[in-house]
Amino acid sequence: MYLTEKQKRVYDFLKSYLEEKGLPPSYEEIRRGLGFRSLNSVAKHLKQLEKRGFLRSPWSNRKRAFELLPLAPKAQVIPLLGRVAAGMPIEPFETPDELDVPEWLVRGQGNFALKVTGFSMVEDGIRDGDYLIVRKQDHLVSSGQTVVALLDGEATVKRLFMKEGLVELRPASEKHSPVFAEPDRVEIVGVVVGLYRQYGGR
Repeated sequence: MYLTEKQKRVYDFLKSYLEEKGLPPSYEEIRRGLGFRSLNSVAKHLKQLEKRGFLRSPWSNRKRAFELLPLAPKAQVIPLLGRVAAGMPIEPFETPDELDVPEWLVRGQGNFALKVTGFSMVEDGIRDGDYLIVRKQDHLVSSGQTVVALLDGEATVKRLFMKEGLVELRPASEKHSPVFAEPDRVEIVGVVVGLYRQYGGR
């Protein structure tokens, strides 16, 4: 399930109302039922549900004209190419596999996943065992972006900066030190565009 607690509360209200009344509630009924201060708050939450694939609203000028969809977001299969280090670099690509991820996590074309090993990016919310969604990009990126890079042929995930002609691969952890390298030692594999975490059974 890929809803925040508040979004789930809105979804459950809509579902209960539909089951009881047989038609969707109006914005005002949603506002009163959930205690929102304004109709704009209602619209914001409905748009989030629609963006995540749980609600369809074909007529934007009709406030009861929406359809509630099952709590089963569309998934997309992307290649799982192996592991990437959030710590010391490791050998990058093992036997390719596949990973089902929510469709809204995928950005454009050329996406793939890598499983994180290590703790050097924990302050950016990237934990050991997480899956990174990466968009292929083999040219230099904007300073400060989180990238998957090959350092001397070994894979690591870090924030990338240019400093005095050197590439700085900066961790997000006080326990790890940045790595500085000549540009010809660093190959950009892709930019991190999402993170997928599975709870239990890792």
